[in-house]
Amino acid sequence: MGKLKIGLAIWSLGLTETLGHLKQQLATAVEIGVKSVQLWCVDYGPNNPCVLDPDRCVGKMRTEIKELVNSYGLEISGFCAQLVGPIDPGHGWPGSALGDPRGLRERVEKTKKSLKLAADFGSPIVTTHPGEILVDKSDPAYKTMRKSCLEIARYGEEVGGIFCIETGQEKAETLRSFIEDVGSEALKVNYDPANMLRHGVVEGVKILAPWIVHTHAKDHNPETHKATVGEGLVPWDEYIATLRAIGYDGWYALEDETGKDVINSLKRGRVFLERY
Repeated sequence: MGKLKIGLAIWSLGLTETLGHLKQQLATAVEIGVKSVQLWCVDYGPNNPCVLDPDRCVGKMRTEIKELVNSYGLEISGFCAQLVGPIDPGHGWPGSALGDPRGLRERVEKTKKSLKLAADFGSPIVTTHPGEILVDKSDPAYKTMRKSCLEIARYGEEVGGIFCIETGQEKAETLRSFIEDVGSEALKVNYDPANMLRHGVVEGVKILAPWIVHTHAKDHNPETHKATVGEGLVPWDEYIATLRAIGYDGWYALEDETGKDVINSLKRGRVFLERY
């Protein structure tokens, strides 16, 4: 088995609001020493645009940005289209992106547009947290989530996009059952080991093996509250061995959203993963 393919979740370096931001982030990715980037591709909020939002990045701009990324010697491992539901005034947290019916149509359509953008770039993977998937299939929220993901995945089948649910908000068994219930070849998994610490990192890989097409490389240290790969609780030796055993040969996109000494953290993570 060859060396790991190490990339970077570009939002670790901040928002990509402009082409200038993207160029700075690509240069930093090269400095960190990775070989690919996963790009954020939806607006961050009403006052924070993303240059890659599919309603903004249109026509020849898609080709130009792909060529820009490649000019830095980098590949694109995929995209992230993380959307959230409206804020619930009761507790202040946003609702489920694809399970909350309020404003749902807009979020479904934006996700579909993101899949088309990814397909146009030739890097068809789009990852997201759709919201917690419930165990009870009779619950209205489950039914809404299933309907939303089925529509998005079927669109992915049409345009050549791959819609990936990121792990962590539910147990691996629940996610597997949901994917089987939706029943689309375009619905896959982005595996994040740090997110799975409470559920079982290695066992989760075994349960979700047929659907894992992209991974985030992130750790969790409960004492330092840092996400530096190799410096936390993720059992990397067993985790990577298990991914290799199931035949996974895709990207490990370094991710650090802590805002704490991020560039050095990502460099240390890259050096750690190069051991494998």
